[in-house]
Amino acid sequence: MLKILVLVICISIWNPISVNGATSSDDASALRIVYSSLNSPSQLTGWSANGDDPCGQSWRGVTCSGKRVTEIKLSGLGLSGSMGYQLASLTSLNILDLSNNNLGTQIPYQLPPNLQQLNLAGNTFNGNLPYSINNMTSLKVLNVARNQLQGQLQDMFEQLTSLSTLDLSNNNFTDDLPESFRSLSSINSMYLQNNQFTGTIDVLATLPLQNLNVANNRFTGWIPDQLKRISLQSGGNSWSSGPAPPSPPYTSPPPGRKTNPGGRSGGDSGHQEKGSSGKKLGIGGGGVAGIVISILVVGSLVAFFLFKRKSRSHLSEDKLDQDRPFTSLASNEFKEIKSTRTTSSVSMTKLEPLVSVALKPPPIERHKSFDDDDFASKIPAPVPVPVPVKRTNTASISAIVYSIADLQVATGSFSADNLIGEGSIGRVYRAQFNDGKILAVKKINSSALPNQDPEEFLEVVSDISRLHHPNVTELMGYCSEHGQHLLVYEFHKNGSLHDFLHLSDEYSKPLTWSSRVKIALGAARALEYLHEVCSPSVTHKNFKSANILLDMELNPHLSDCGLSRFIPNSEHEAGYNSPEVTMSGQYTFKSDVYSFGVVMLELLTGRKPFDSSRTRSEQSLVRWATPQLHDIDALAKMVDPALEGLYPPMSLSRLADVVALCVQPEPEFRPPMSEVVQALVRLVQRANMSKRTTSGDESRASRRTSDEAEDNIF
Repeated sequence: MLKILVLVICISIWNPISVNGATSSDDASALRIVYSSLNSPSQLTGWSANGDDPCGQSWRGVTCSGKRVTEIKLSGLGLSGSMGYQLASLTSLNILDLSNNNLGTQIPYQLPPNLQQLNLAGNTFNGNLPYSINNMTSLKVLNVARNQLQGQLQDMFEQLTSLSTLDLSNNNFTDDLPESFRSLSSINSMYLQNNQFTGTIDVLATLPLQNLNVANNRFTGWIPDQLKRISLQSGGNSWSSGPAPPSPPYTSPPPGRKTNPGGRSGGDSGHQEKGSSGKKLGIGGGGVAGIVISILVVGSLVAFFLFKRKSRSHLSEDKLDQDRPFTSLASNEFKEIKSTRTTSSVSMTKLEPLVSVALKPPPIERHKSFDDDDFASKIPAPVPVPVPVKRTNTASISAIVYSIADLQVATGSFSADNLIGEGSIGRVYRAQFNDGKILAVKKINSSALPNQDPEEFLEVVSDISRLHHPNVTELMGYCSEHGQHLLVYEFHKNGSLHDFLHLSDEYSKPLTWSSRVKIALGAARALEYLHEVCSPSVTHKNFKSANILLDMELNPHLSDCGLSRFIPNSEHEAGYNSPEVTMSGQYTFKSDVYSFGVVMLELLTGRKPFDSSRTRSEQSLVRWATPQLHDIDALAKMVDPALEGLYPPMSLSRLADVVALCVQPEPEFRPPMSEVVQALVRLVQRANMSKRTTSGDESRASRRTSDEAEDNIF
């Protein structure tokens, strides 16, 4: 009996499943979120919304090494939904293949950072490539072909020196190829066909390409000779006919550098003669010879005027020097004549005092004679000294430049019918363009930019154009013309969270509990990105439910990011500002966290941050709600009646805990947004595992079972 027991223990220890059974908690959590985001498809055998061991339980398409997930291959399974929002935690993932499915929305910003192969081809992804790809330095294969991606490619390829295959074909990318393509030092194959690219393909000329397809775009110019020697497909473009222009001519070297364009050396380069300083001046080159000739011409002119004046006044040279010293002559007759400060081989000793004075010559028009009157009329105006002016590098702005005329047409001359919002910065209009695209145009108030400085506006545009995150409203374009300053953003049909919570009519469907938590998490991720990912970091300064826009799937998109300099510190939004902002008007990351807590209270209660129609004790949402956040019975009474009791009580309690931390009066005790995000991620995971039915027939037994399951999870 003892031997059998020992044998069983040995087998248990040796069992490889036991060794590999505990998958990394980060990887397991990320895959559970992927599973839920894909709508929990049945074809993903082995996957589970509450599974904690993808490696040991052999989840379909998942390959592991030790406790880490290294490959996910789920091609052609008819999957729908989205990719999830926690992929960045899959730090050991080398291959991600979700090609040939029905995945939609935008490609998430947070992707596995150490991928070598990313294949998302054959889906319905829209928007643009996320800028986070710039940081995936190990990437060798990037394939996003056959999607609905659009817009101008951002300059985000500088660090992708390992990339060997890039496939962007069959999308709707526009504009010129990014200059950072020049950094793709390992690229072998590039497929750009069937897009709307414009400009030339010169940036590809020096790449080590063997296969290139640029067919069916709008490229112009000439095909570089280097690319004609590889496997190239280039039909369907507007290439220039005839021979390509020659290489640029010889360019002069920078000043101070010695060159010998004639190819001679030593004494063969030309004659030399000594100047007054004793140094040798080379005159073999054409430029120096021209200077000497100019000196002779000016000297001859000066001699002519001196002799002419001498004959008129009949004065001797000695008397001329005594009665009319050179200073008066210079001021009357030779004003602004520039000295050459040199001596030539021409003997003009009587002019030596003249040419030793630093004067400026007038411009010479060689087709006219120079008598006294003509000479006097040619005194030039003083040349202003240029003052250095800081200029914004508009090449760094990836957004499209619109004209006022374009935006007037698209918005119906900014008609009231197209007005969709108004705030302290300006009004927002719905804009429909000729190609059917609908965008939102924010017209900046003149009071927000009192100096009307276009450079200041362009600096702001440049800063905003660098912000790229799935939960941040994307800047699509801008306009700075005729004293008008406008920003063009992506348009979200569902409007703002404020409208959903406070302006919904009797026909509107209220937000479910899961939607509210999803919105809170997305908004938290947006603030986390601004505070802790962006460099330099960004304080939002105007975080409120009206600036959280919702797309058709109720994903949140934070607007007005990067516009803080347009908001005066004295500007107070009733109910959202933290105590220190109300006192001093100074905004910080911690004041953003407080405002986020207020928005979460809106989601929890359905109330406005400040409501003057309520009794005095309930007008301020934070003051009314804060004392009740840790009282279970009081908390249940605070919940938005529109939810009709359909929420997990344990999730409600945990959300209230997060809110209480964010709205603390002392800023030093409020958590950073990264900690808020992690708390909400855990809440979402647990809520997904204990989903409540939205049916009105839900029994108390099922509610009790759900709560018990939640308690076990926590």
